[in-house]
Amino acid sequence: MAQMTMVQAINNALKTELQNDENVLLFGEDVGVNGGVFRVTEGLQKEFGEDRVFDTPLAESGIGGLALGLSTQGYRPVMEVQFFGFVFEVFDSIAGQIARTRFRSGNSKQSPVTVRAPFGGGVHTPELHADNLEGLLAQSPGLHVVIPSNPYDAKGLLISAIRSNDPVVYLEHMKLYRSFRDEVPEEEYTIEIGKASVKQEGNDITLIAYGAMVQESLKAAEELEKDGYSVEVIDLRTVQPIDIKTLVASVEKTGRAVVVQEAQRQAGVGAQVVSELAERSILSLEAPIARVAAADTVYPFTQAENVWLPNKNDIIEKAKETLEF
Repeated sequence: MAQMTMVQAINNALKTELQNDENVLLFGEDVGVNGGVFRVTEGLQKEFGEDRVFDTPLAESGIGGLALGLSTQGYRPVMEVQFFGFVFEVFDSIAGQIARTRFRSGNSKQSPVTVRAPFGGGVHTPELHADNLEGLLAQSPGLHVVIPSNPYDAKGLLISAIRSNDPVVYLEHMKLYRSFRDEVPEEEYTIEIGKASVKQEGNDITLIAYGAMVQESLKAAEELEKDGYSVEVIDLRTVQPIDIKTLVASVEKTGRAVVVQEAQRQAGVGAQVVSELAERSILSLEAPIARVAAADTVYPFTQAENVWLPNKNDIIEKAKETLEF
């Protein structure tokens, strides 16, 4: 085991798959010589050459078209959208073309594309860089959407994404890149896409989150436990598909749930989780399912970012309302 940040774990996963499969190609804006904006791909071009790790023009639509074309020719493209807020420029390639390849071809063709992109708040980026747009992709049939919350999951999920014969949108929360280290095996391993992780077990209430909000939920659980509550925390890891079976089992045990997302409340992943639980577990609930989310506004400028983003105190407040219902 090695102690790795999420940046190091993702780099290690990319290196592993570039070594394992000569058809894996890595490309995007500045991923080559510079190693990416956050140095996630640092050293990979030097090791594997410019034919397999290379820079593209500043044109997201071109990056998506290249990935689509390469995937039809036996390659496994790993394309980077430099910041996920720029996904609108390549949305047609991802949701309109890559996601539909298997359906359109009558299951005779596959589109093994991995779309990597940093996203998320708390690091004071310029406008359009931090937006949480995972709900748009989760609602697009044909795509898997993966969001790791820690270095261990980041490596295993990325290897699984690259090996998948279906397209995977793999989102990397910027605040988690270097905020802590985790024990990560240096050898290769995979984590099943579509399988949630129970981060800690409890009996009184279930906190359900993904991405950076998993860490906030764990902090909230620690505070709630000081007040005598037993808190279960579940990391979705994959927001499409959602592991409903694990969520239902937890809520049927605890009888209470708070669903946490960093994204705006409207039509988000959390709304899907709430509706599924209400439909399947209504008779097990002892209180209404609560939600913690950002306000339904455009992502604010950096001066207001910390006020706008959900945090552990918001989670604690909602949890206590639910526990005391």
